Amino acid sequence: MPTVISEVSTATLQAFADAWNRHDVDALMSFMTDDCVFETSAGSDVCGTRYVGRASVRAAFADVWATFPDAHWGNAHHFVCADRGVSEWTFTGTRGDGTRVEVHGCDLFTFRDGRIHVKNSYRKNRPALGTPSHGMKQK
Repeated sequence: MPTVISEVSTATLQAFADAWNRHDVDALMSFMTDDCVFETSAGSDVCGTRYVGRASVRAAFADVWATFPDAHWGNAHHFVCADRGVSEWTFTGTRGDGTRVEVHGCDLFTFRDGRIHVKNSYRKNRPALGTPSHGMKQK
């Protein structure tokens, strides 16, 4: 059952960030509305890739950890004003090919009824660090 929050605060956004770092999709979804929207930082559409609804958003959130099994969002700072909020962070993660990503980014939120209705994610477009392993073990 989704968590009921009367008003979203910076503590709420920190708890949401903590759930990302625990890789806890059930906890993440407890913050989201039933008709939630997740707009990713990459994709072929002007908004990145847009996922709508709990099942679609849940799968997209889980895919982040499939792509970056060690994904971590650090140095988080949040602010909330009425039905809008922002989280700034530094994302680090390693892809399956061994390339590493370290970038600053932010999420722009729209809240409704004490939950996150829209999570619109942005991050710097920095080249990956390291060389892909191409299936070969590094010495």
